[in-house]
Amino acid sequence: MHLVIQGAEIETGDLKTLAKLSGAGAIDRLSDTAFRLNNAQSGPGISELCTQARLDYGFVPEGRALADFRLLVMDMDSTLITMETIDELADMVNLKTEVAAITAQAMRGEIEYDESLRRRLALLKGLDESALQRVYDERLKFSPGAERLLEQVQRAGIKTLLVSGGFTYMTDRLKTRIRLDYTHSNVLEVNNGRLSGAVIGGIVNADAKREMLLQVAAELKISRDQIAGVGDGANDLKFLAECGVSVAYRAKPVVREQTTYALNHSGLDAMRWLLSAENT
Repeated sequence: MHLVIQGAEIETGDLKTLAKLSGAGAIDRLSDTAFRLNNAQSGPGISELCTQARLDYGFVPEGRALADFRLLVMDMDSTLITMETIDELADMVNLKTEVAAITAQAMRGEIEYDESLRRRLALLKGLDESALQRVYDERLKFSPGAERLLEQVQRAGIKTLLVSGGFTYMTDRLKTRIRLDYTHSNVLEVNNGRLSGAVIGGIVNADAKREMLLQVAAELKISRDQIAGVGDGANDLKFLAECGVSVAYRAKPVVREQTTYALNHSGLDAMRWLLSAENT
């Protein structure tokens, strides 16, 4: 196994201590923000030191390569992009605090997702459809490292799937903009240019995200071990459970506890070194 250490600032002293704690044989620099401790083993003190030093870490099997993977599946809101789309729509009508509170409860798994979406959309009933374009133009930003990660996996021939409890207005545009292969999200109902407060068809919840992943995996004829996934909220857990490697990105505790790795301090491009610790 290799121990991959990542962070904005990595002190030499911390690397040496981690090498001692893990019994690593050598330390290799992978990038400005990533180092590989070769032939390392899990042991006491590693997690505590990394938490204190604000470092992300993960044990990566020797021989794992980026080419082993065929599909990267991602959540959208607060994962691929920095915002929660529905919260920003609510801000257009001065209801962001109320809607964001419901969003946070759903992401922590405290309330059932379908009910949370219905309650939030009801608050947005009557909002002019033009607010969607304003949010896309003025507020949508990619998470740090997101575009770099996509460049890396696409260069490796890995397909990409975006599954979101957000809306097709955003995912359709992102699909074209960053060349995603598949997207799946909610279709907002609009009447006379205004949101009706409902969606068309079924709600894209945790089960729907999982089903879309399984559908794409079957189409590509790939196994669980060939799928990598990343998300941040409780409604991502079902699709993450179908991934050979799952990553919690700036995630809620309930997600960090059930994934292969957690990225709490690094950008999304740090995922590349968890899928392959080889600096090629």
